[in-house]
Amino acid sequence: MKFIALLPMKGNSERVPNKNLKLFNNKPLYYYTLNTLLNSKYIDKVAINTDSKDIEKDVKNNFDNRVIILKRPEKICGDFVSMNTIINHDVDYFIDNTFFLQTHSTNPLLKTTTLDRGIEKFFEVYQVGAHDSVFSVTRFQTRFYEVDGRPINHDPNVLIRTQDLPILYEENSNFYIFTRESFKNNDNKRIGKTPFLFEIDKVEAIDIDELEDFTIAEAIHKTLFL
Repeated sequence: MKFIALLPMKGNSERVPNKNLKLFNNKPLYYYTLNTLLNSKYIDKVAINTDSKDIEKDVKNNFDNRVIILKRPEKICGDFVSMNTIINHDVDYFIDNTFFLQTHSTNPLLKTTTLDRGIEKFFEVYQVGAHDSVFSVTRFQTRFYEVDGRPINHDPNVLIRTQDLPILYEENSNFYIFTRESFKNNDNKRIGKTPFLFEIDKVEAIDIDELEDFTIAEAIHKTLFL
């Protein structure tokens, strides 16, 4: 069972200008996630849905035909278009494909081995009908509060150790694994009706939203990978 990996990238980025092409340890940021995908033994092709001619040109100049450019239609361009809407466009493009994995170029520390373990977990739970999709999460055991100061997962009057608190999981956007069927059956959502939460390391899960995230991720990458 081979996957189509979906790697959407828009040209405009408000918080980190030109983020996808910004140099990250001497290479454009998106190279790291794209190479992680291409190195997976389960991924057949990678589809890059983009509205940027610069990204399109760079991809065509530096990667082979396993990477497919999907030019983003005007009607689904803009900062307020749901990612599920873009995924729906791509799923419909690959009409003969069943299995999909979607990730972002903003996860440069994600390892191929972790990606492959996620896919293998998907096969395990999907084949027995236990879960219809998998998405990556980060585990937290700490004291959380609502914006008004109300405690979420603890009683301030009973100060138990943080390691004994209920576990909460953050959707970290590193990857989503799903089928055409699970996507369509849940109103075109990448997380299906019965998802499995796949925990990954906090450092590996770093997602670049702000400029400070870029700086932190670049420093960690330089320490661990270079």
